[in-house]
Amino acid sequence: MAGSSFGKTFRVTTFGESHGVAVGAIVDGVPAGINLSEEDIQSFLDRRRPGQSKVTTSRDESDKCHIYSGVFGGKTTGSPIMVMIENTSQRSQDYDELAITYRPGHADFSFDSKYGFRDYRGGGRSSGRETIGRVIAGAVAIKALDMLGISIQAFTQSIGNIYAGKFNLEECSENDVYMPDNEAALKAIELINEARADKDSLGGIIGCIATGVMPGLGEPVFDKLDARLSAAIMSIGAVKGVEFGAGFHVSTMSGSVNNDPFYIDEDDEGIHIRKKTNMSGGILGGISDGSPIIINAAIKPTPSIAKEQDTVNAINEEVKLEIKGRHDPTIVPRAVVVVESMVAITLFDMVLENMKSKMDNVLKVYKK
Repeated sequence: MAGSSFGKTFRVTTFGESHGVAVGAIVDGVPAGINLSEEDIQSFLDRRRPGQSKVTTSRDESDKCHIYSGVFGGKTTGSPIMVMIENTSQRSQDYDELAITYRPGHADFSFDSKYGFRDYRGGGRSSGRETIGRVIAGAVAIKALDMLGISIQAFTQSIGNIYAGKFNLEECSENDVYMPDNEAALKAIELINEARADKDSLGGIIGCIATGVMPGLGEPVFDKLDARLSAAIMSIGAVKGVEFGAGFHVSTMSGSVNNDPFYIDEDDEGIHIRKKTNMSGGILGGISDGSPIIINAAIKPTPSIAKEQDTVNAINEEVKLEIKGRHDPTIVPRAVVVVESMVAITLFDMVLENMKSKMDNVLKVYKK
């Protein structure tokens, strides 16, 4: 199975299945000298861990990580970092009847079509549990980006038809849906409970803002920064759409409204070229312009629902299906840190790539 690696210089390979022995990641291309511990990674994993609130699956995995290589004395050594987490709360018997039945909204049929075989226990590699490896790599990237003054914050912008009416990122950690609006969060939780009672599920939108990103990241043709970020975020199984800045709304704007006017800003640190607006979402011509990078990702409703659905099986029979097991009524809150991680992985990869774009950068390293 190809396609389990992402990145060029900073490269992550995820491994493991939802109901296998373990899941994890190998992160290569990590510069030596970054302070890193299991606790650093664990704090991010805890944000996506199941069983933490009434709006997530009841599957209770501790998701305790162990670093097996690439770190010594609390610092990265420059060698590949391997981190693994054991699966401890599988209930594979919940999936026995799915051995030949294709779940609507899942990858069952497409996996069978491609490989002629699939791990039906929780979806195998197509399970959301695969994202643990992404969060591991994201934690490493965020540690490195923090040393450069770059910060990334993802949040729940909406669940179903409930949108955050205000934007206070400090409130994200104060509610179960990681929304920057506690009042809207209460309404979202009520909507989630209604969907659960109806044996259904909900989707939503995850927003992400990256600040402190220097201008100049991104390659201007096939490796545009927004193209790489789109590929990173779209590779998350539940994501069905990505937009930057004003996004799809640009189609209704005139050029005079959509264009971001430049101006000169002078402070104690010197003269800076800035923008009065940020319709572009911090990226022009596929290259970062120094403004905050603003991204929205559309998350589909959890496909595993207890409500009866029409489907077919591998022996060409039309059947009814009510999915058993422990599933999230919405995966939006737990996917927030996954979006954050994929943005971090991409940005740090592009930072390392950008170091070779000018001879001046080479001279700074090798000619003292």
